[in-house]
Amino acid sequence: MWIRDMGWGDPLSTATALAGWEIAESRLVQQALLPTGKLRTESADVTFLFRPASEVGGDFIDYFQLPNGHLVCYIGDVVGKGLPAALYAALVMGVLRGLNKTGEPPGGLLATLNARLLERIVPERFCMLQYAVFDPASRTLAFANAGMNLPLHISSSRCRELGEGGFPCGLLEEASYDTHSVTLLPGEAVLFATDGLVEAQNSKGEPFRVDRLMEACARNMGEPGDVLLGRAFETVDLFAGSSGLKDDMTACLISVH
Repeated sequence: MWIRDMGWGDPLSTATALAGWEIAESRLVQQALLPTGKLRTESADVTFLFRPASEVGGDFIDYFQLPNGHLVCYIGDVVGKGLPAALYAALVMGVLRGLNKTGEPPGGLLATLNARLLERIVPERFCMLQYAVFDPASRTLAFANAGMNLPLHISSSRCRELGEGGFPCGLLEEASYDTHSVTLLPGEAVLFATDGLVEAQNSKGEPFRVDRLMEACARNMGEPGDVLLGRAFETVDLFAGSSGLKDDMTACLISVH
């Protein structure tokens, strides 16, 4: 009744309008949490593509350069979809922003993140995550994986998966995370991607799979990072066809030069 008294019209229409406004505002906030563009340094470039399945999504990504010159990149996927997942993703990113300068190796940092999330339990919410640090002096990429698909090492000889999996963060108290590393030569790259790419399905219900993603990356090796990512996404789109996008798709590429 108070809505009518304020001259806002029909309550149902008003509620629908308010819901649309809230989603639009949430999308603006999510966009503000994304990197503003490509990060280019003397030794490496970092770029990304982010495509939510709906107005807002549960994927998240960020990258930046630390004062010591190291590059940090993390990419994740929150269980669930839509606004609730996006809100939890913002929580995870807020916790990560407080951990980035601790100097912990990626495995230790994910263990700390897991403990922090378990202190602020949100029922039925947890996240998959990859966290990586690139040292330009040694050209070494150190990374840890919390339940995501394995990153892909793209080189002139082959495209291969790196490291091992792990438990999602915010799920199990006893979870631990190993730090893996790879030395990258000029012209090589590492792709981190959420499962929206490899699990995209065609009209027959067949998944895109990681081997098709590796083929798309190998075909476009040597292209600028944004071109490679764009063509990989196009390959997924062509495979899915009329089935459309059912899950968020996010990918990040670290290219060494």
